[in-house]
Order: sequence, then structure tokens, then C-alpha cells
Amino acid sequence: MSDETRPSRTAAVIPAAGRGVRLGPGAPKALRALNGTPMLIHAVRAMAASRSVSLVVVVAPPDEASAAEVKTLLADHALPERTDFVVVPGGETRQESVKLGLGALPPDIDVVLVHDAARPLVPVDTVDGVIEAVREGAPAVVPALPLADTVKQVEARTDGGPELVVATPERARLRAVQTPQGFDRATLVRAHETVTDNVTDDASMVEQLGEPVVVVPGHEEAFKVTRPLDLVLAEAVLARRRANDGF
Repeated sequence: MSDETRPSRTAAVIPAAGRGVRLGPGAPKALRALNGTPMLIHAVRAMAASRSVSLVVVVAPPDEASAAEVKTLLADHALPERTDFVVVPGGETRQESVKLGLGALPPDIDVVLVHDAARPLVPVDTVDGVIEAVREGAPAVVPALPLADTVKQVEARTDGGPELVVATPERARLRAVQTPQGFDRATLVRAHETVTDNVTDDASMVEQLGEPVVVVPGHEEAFKVTRPLDLVLAEAVLARRRANDGF
């Protein structure tokens, strides 16, 4: 089958090695429970809910014991049979972990999603919207929401003192970016081979290549679980879904 006729296949890479210190002491952030189920499992199910995603690669902490724990975790929870799952040990940074996840992909994967394990509740429509935009030709796609708050740029201080406001960016031009971020595989691989800066997301790496990054609508339920209050909000979302949808 030629490249022109071969169907596009999509994989999701989920780096899940972060400790999540802002959530307080306890298990790594991805293994914290929501409604009795680890956040990581919710995130994996969110990716696998898309019929376009045929493979999910979970990047565990670097040590072998953690990778084995994650493999056991996936085996112990019901996941869609149509989707394959792979666990690989990660690196010391998120960037290293994503690169190791990319290295685990089979050659027939064309579209790659990179998703935060700490965004366990992203709706499938958001996932599908990102994939569709990549398949339509965008080399990099991010879901995002308009900002509700005015944003101030400040002169940062490390001593805890008052910070000086230096600018007020135009809010209408700003977006709060979420995941999954979607990429043409070749573009993302090139970004990880080229960009050595420690960046906060993969789309920033593609930007440094000079390639366009486009925005599609995000969703308010795709928030990142970072602090204890976020756990409360996530539990409330799950309770509403169970009441409304039996989810």
C-alpha cells in the first residue's frame, strides 16, 4: 500500500513521571485517585475514547519498578480493546520523556498526540478536533480557551516582595493552552531532535522550528489537576457525568 492510500494512524504519548508536589505529599500526581481510579487511567481512557487513537504510550518514571507499577495499573483497569497500550521508562525531564515515548512508536503512526496525565477529563470531542486539524494539514495543533481574567506582565521577584507591573497584554489575543497537543509525527520528531531548550510544551518546540501552530477550541473540563482544589473540582465533574450520562 502506498503512502498516498495508507490510512493515517494516530498514537497518544502520555508523560506520567511528574511528582506533583503542589498536590501535597503522597503518590506521584498521575497515580492520585479520582473517584477511586488513578488520574492516569482517566487520562488514558480519555485518549482511547477517540476511535482515531489506535495506540497509547504511557511514559513512566525512569526506574524499572515504576514502569512495572504502571504496567500493572493498566492491566488492572478496563480499557478499550481496540486500542493498544505500551509503557516505557521516561527521562529526567518532561522533554526527555516525550522523546522516549516517540521512540516507542511503530513506523506506521502519522499523527501524534502529547497529553498531560494531569488532564484526566478532556472530552473526546476535543481529542477528535485536534486530530482532525492535524490530518487536514496543520503540523501542530493546540486546544485552547480564551482568558476570562485580565493578565499582567510583571517584573518577577524571588524574595516574595511586591512585583512591578510592566505591561498589560491584550486579553483578546491570548489563549490558555491545554492538551492533547497534536502533531504531524515527522515535525514533532524533528523538533525533539533540534530544540535543546527546556520548554514548557511541545508546541513551543515546533514554534522554534518556524513551523505554524494552530489553535482549535479547548474545553473547560480539560483543566490541569495541579492543586488540592483541582481534585475537588475534578471529583465534581465526574459526579455530574455519572448523574447525567452514567459515565
